[in-house]
Amino acid sequence: MQLKPMIATAAGLLMMGPALAENITGTCHAPVLIPETFETVTEQVLHEPERTEIRIYPAEYKTVSRLVEVKQAATEYRIVPAVYEAVTEQVLVRPERTETVVIPAEYETYTEQVLVRQAYSTLDLKEDVAGRAIAGEDDASKPPGNDVLASVDVPAEYKTITRTRIVKPDQSETRIVPAEYHTLVKQVLVEPARVEPVAIPAEYETLMIEQLVRPAREEIVSIPATYRTVEKRIVTGEGRAVWKTVLCDEDISPETITVLQKALSQVGHAVEIDGKFGPATMSALKAYQREQGLGVGQLSFETLEALDIAAH
Repeated sequence: MQLKPMIATAAGLLMMGPALAENITGTCHAPVLIPETFETVTEQVLHEPERTEIRIYPAEYKTVSRLVEVKQAATEYRIVPAVYEAVTEQVLVRPERTETVVIPAEYETYTEQVLVRQAYSTLDLKEDVAGRAIAGEDDASKPPGNDVLASVDVPAEYKTITRTRIVKPDQSETRIVPAEYHTLVKQVLVEPARVEPVAIPAEYETLMIEQLVRPAREEIVSIPATYRTVEKRIVTGEGRAVWKTVLCDEDISPETITVLQKALSQVGHAVEIDGKFGPATMSALKAYQREQGLGVGQLSFETLEALDIAAH
């Protein structure tokens, strides 16, 4: 890549008449533009003039609580019922009297032996004869003698019967029958019914009301003038051209341009990294040089040093 277009551009900017580059013992020089210097100053500029305006202030209220009577006090008359007391009383039902009472006779039961049959005597075979034969056939034709019979006493027979006999005959006696009473419960008046007045207190309710603190009003207010601060740039030094040591044409290679483009991108002046020194790269270079107060328009050694690029 040739550097002559760069030099021609700088020459057009600087209006230089003599030769634009020279080689001195392998070092190249070229004119660069030292831009004008500016100073930023601030100035107060009237924004709005002084004026008056009418301000309307609304009424101010505060919320307060207030007791409001919702029902007046009154007097009612109440009937107090009578008071009774229960008392008991004995009421005579039948007076005391005498009466004759028949007391029945008293009896007792006893047993008695009654003769049913008297004792008597009878004949019976003797014990040694009963149950055996004592005579032959010849003797059987004769009646037996008294020698086979014996007299037997049969005792009398008695029967037990139950009899009732009077122990105490019936009698009458006079008795006193006590009086009879009936217990009654009756209500006795202790305190009669009456009418008495009863005071009914007034009823109140707490209400939240808005109370005027300050009425609405109007005020004429003087509004002072307002100013705004503006910045102005004042030229403090004219632009001029000076000679600076620059990179020679033979030292500007695509590799060098690639390193330059990467360095410019890293400091905020992004360009396409293509290894070509085109218009976009030249614009980014000039912008960086103006920003840093360097000579503008050439790939000078001071620019390379500011970008931390080693010159080969």
